[in-house]
Amino acid sequence: MSNTPAEPSALPQTVGDAAKLLGMAISQVQRVIVGQEHMVQQLMVSLLAKGHCLLEGVPGVAKTLAVRSFADVVGGDFARIQFTPDLVPSDIVGTRIYSAQSETFDIELGPVFVNFVLADEINRAPAKVQSAMLELMAEKQVSIGGKTYPAPKPFIVIATQNPVESEGVYPLPEAQRDRFLLKVDVPYPRGNEELDILRRMSVTPPTAQRVLGPEVVRHLQDMASNVFVHNLVAEYIVRLVLATREPSDFGMPDLESVIQIGCSPRATLGLVAAARALALINGRDYVLPTDVQAVARDVMAHRLVLGFDAVADNVNPLDVVERIVAMVPAPTPVWNDQQRAAARDQHAHEPGRR
Repeated sequence: MSNTPAEPSALPQTVGDAAKLLGMAISQVQRVIVGQEHMVQQLMVSLLAKGHCLLEGVPGVAKTLAVRSFADVVGGDFARIQFTPDLVPSDIVGTRIYSAQSETFDIELGPVFVNFVLADEINRAPAKVQSAMLELMAEKQVSIGGKTYPAPKPFIVIATQNPVESEGVYPLPEAQRDRFLLKVDVPYPRGNEELDILRRMSVTPPTAQRVLGPEVVRHLQDMASNVFVHNLVAEYIVRLVLATREPSDFGMPDLESVIQIGCSPRATLGLVAAARALALINGRDYVLPTDVQAVARDVMAHRLVLGFDAVADNVNPLDVVERIVAMVPAPTPVWNDQQRAAARDQHAHEPGRR
């Protein structure tokens, strides 16, 4: 008898129902993963925002285990591809195979035609494989033998890479880094978390149960895309991105020599999509400036190209984004007299108020 619950029969209709369901899914992943709450939450943000996620951390901090557990909870097909320097594009997207019986070429699709692709150590793949991944991630389709084959829905690539320098590492080009909606740094666990890992994983490790399914995920993605974004919040997002291109216009002339290339318009769209997803996870049908600030680091930092002197001085792009978020003022709600009077009248007529 399986301990995996069936896919929910009813789709969530309200934001509260969606937030409750997403909370259950996140808690199931955290039954297996100790700590790393930020990483688990950002994986869900990527899924709801229909974007890809890049996890960077030293070996052994549960990047692969987190992705595997996340795929178990969300449901759908899952494939793990170990990227190595001798990999060729046909190993991942598929190829044409000659059939002697029919005297024709048949298409054998590769392992990427699943809902969740775990690209393990993606920075070890050579340039040809990286170019094949570009079409898959940007267009969510693959071209083989002059024909186009779409990826299933939902579709998300979750890649991992190690920050340590070693042989056989190919740094990801800027164009491919830009295809990732989020880049999440996975730190070492804290001392109490390390002890919990020892206790939990030294015996039979826990397993995550399925909470969602492909149909539910597609419905939740539609709900996230309909989360309301006020014009003031939209303008705030644009100012954050513009500050990476012309920092002197926003009171940060010292960053002119630090940032060589600012964020592209894809960062603007990514901030909106990620903020909407985070608002839905928090049970709101509208985006707050705090939602934008919470995802700004992971959306913008990997899209910045720092100058030579900044790289030589070990300037962290995360610190640059934090400086920009701190300097660009966020919109604050302002009540006019008519709104204040309407709110006062509404509270005055509520039951139990005198």
